[in-house]
Amino acid sequence: MPVDGKLLEILCCPVSRTPLTRLEASRLERLNHEIGAGAARYIGGEPVEVQLEEALVTEDGKVIYEVSDGIPVLLEERGIGTTQFQDF
Repeated sequence: MPVDGKLLEILCCPVSRTPLTRLEASRLERLNHEIGAGAARYIGGEPVEVQLEEALVTEDGKVIYEVSDGIPVLLEERGIGTTQFQDF
């Protein structure tokens, strides 16, 4: 279930307050590849173990947040920093 468009208009990163947008399909596929390879970590340092069906990304492209059953998981320690991936 995708995030409601009205909700998406008001969501922002809990840390930087940067607006969030949907992570496009090609980048989501790349992220899931990194997760499958065991190369993705949350900002808190724990490995990301479950591939994502949907995700939001900060407007500046630095942090990704999981969407679970249409609900964004906007917890600081559950963000996935994109600088850990080359050419993301």
